[in-house]
Amino acid sequence: MTSVSSENGRAVELRGPLTATAVAPGDRGATRIADRVVAKVAGQAAREALGELPTEAEPPYATVVVLPHSRLRSSGGTPTEVARVRMHLELDYPCDIGARCREVRQQVVERVVALVGMEVSEVTVQVERLHPAQAHGAAQGRTR
Repeated sequence: MTSVSSENGRAVELRGPLTATAVAPGDRGATRIADRVVAKVAGQAAREALGELPTEAEPPYATVVVLPHSRLRSSGGTPTEVARVRMHLELDYPCDIGARCREVRQQVVERVVALVGMEVSEVTVQVERLHPAQAHGAAQGRTR
């Protein structure tokens, strides 16, 4: 007999040997990762890609749609989830906006795959605001 403690601290006796049975990968179940977790990982990845932003800029954030079990992994046929990410950014200007958005897309895909283990089918980057870089000694506001 084997003795195991339960949640309330009382010992429970199990009859018979405990044996590990092999369960097929498709029958084991899956871990569901919340959309908000993927969104936080994507937002952090965008901050890493952008580096330092202007002081008045809002930090980048993401909205994520996770499509459950939309494709099978090649190893073992285990279902995997696929994420579609929409990033919202504020950038300093002048800059190469296309290159900055490309860097964000690449970083988001790499970090979500590495940290969450989820495929990313699409990363849409929406630049909501541009912050002009102030030259030293430049006048603030409009000049005539």
